[in-house]
Amino acid sequence: MNDILIVDDERDIRELISDILKDEGFSTRLAGNSDECMAEINAAPPALMILDIWLKDSRMDGIDILKTVKRDNPDVPIIIISGHGNIEIAVAAIKQGAYDFIEKPFNIDQLTVVITRAMETSRLRRENTSLRRRDSTSTEMIGGSPALRTLRANLDKVTKSNGRVMLTGQPGSGKEIAARYIHQHSNRAGGPFVSVASAAIEPERMEEVLFGRETAERGVEKGLLEQAHGGIVFFDEVADMPLGTQSKILRVLTEQQFMRVGGADKVRVDLRVISATTRNLTAEITAGRFRQELYDRLNVVPIAVPPLEERREDIPELARHFIEQFNKTQGLPLRALSEEAEAMMQTMPWPGNIRQLRNVIERMLILGDGSGAIEARELPGQGEATPDEGRVVLSGALATLPLREARELFEREYLLTQINRFGGNISRTASFVGMERSALHRKLKSLGVVTTAKSGARVAHIEDEELEDEL
Repeated sequence: MNDILIVDDERDIRELISDILKDEGFSTRLAGNSDECMAEINAAPPALMILDIWLKDSRMDGIDILKTVKRDNPDVPIIIISGHGNIEIAVAAIKQGAYDFIEKPFNIDQLTVVITRAMETSRLRRENTSLRRRDSTSTEMIGGSPALRTLRANLDKVTKSNGRVMLTGQPGSGKEIAARYIHQHSNRAGGPFVSVASAAIEPERMEEVLFGRETAERGVEKGLLEQAHGGIVFFDEVADMPLGTQSKILRVLTEQQFMRVGGADKVRVDLRVISATTRNLTAEITAGRFRQELYDRLNVVPIAVPPLEERREDIPELARHFIEQFNKTQGLPLRALSEEAEAMMQTMPWPGNIRQLRNVIERMLILGDGSGAIEARELPGQGEATPDEGRVVLSGALATLPLREARELFEREYLLTQINRFGGNISRTASFVGMERSALHRKLKSLGVVTTAKSGARVAHIEDEELEDEL
């Protein structure tokens, strides 16, 4: 960034400074009064400002402009110049946030040195702020299943644009990780990522939290939208946002500016918006709980985040990732996974998706009594081994069927589980169950088991279920 805004009511001086700075490789913009100055700032904040204290025929003098710019764009360094300099004015300017004060007529070399130092200080401050904003939340997309590869490909397509993205999926499926992945790989990676947990904010406080507030006692308190300036704001569970707030967010998306609660001036923001929901927003719109206009603004690029059941082959890798993570962050044992435990996890139901898997791994590491491999019996609901270990316990329904029907039902459920465990890969399934691939295909056909594409993966189900879905 080398864009400098020069504000001076004397045309000759601002053009002279501009010519000199252009020779030094800077780009410049010029303003002769406060209105022109604020119009330039509202169009795009400069990298640095050179500001005259006394501006003829202006609504605001240099100190007023300084206060306003520092309030709304605190990262912009401002160098004050004046032909009527004195100690009191210089002190007042520095107190209000000016980087330096230079008297007219000034030495050009002195001015360029001050500008160079100011811009370097500003750059370092931005880098430090960026480092502080980064947290330990992982943005790594763990796994190699077809469903995950499809998701990653879709996310990669939107990283380089500023288009609004709507992430949909079951609770715990990794929507925030997907949003952070977009942020990390976008041209806004150096800016903030601010998450708005819509469901966790009390409705009556929503506007203060989002827009901030101004009071005589506490001054300006920035809201989440202002904190996200230059980066990404992530509206998690956007369907939980109150209707009244939805209309104001709609205006922010349209105008990229808003007013703080209790404030009188508009605050301009540069935001990219990513939203997420577990609900059917079309149904929410029909029920009058979500605004159609806001949905149209947010749902520019819809991306579905697949549930864990559609990426079962990723479960062992995810589990090992969580084990390593808990070892680093909490000092929990660095345990391996037995083959039986891996297979069991790939066949278990995961209604809570990745979040549930993470919690299960943490619980086993905490409650485990050793550092050896995690065994299947340690998984929830598996219990300890009994003297009858090796026996299969029949369900009541299965026990009442004739042998032929029970065997067919068992084979169908067993093969459905194995195919989905291996992400619809028939070759890997055949190898695991000990059948030739052609024989497995014949067996699946006789049992009415088919596979269809879903979220980039092959998912096995009963042929009648596909017909029911179509109906």
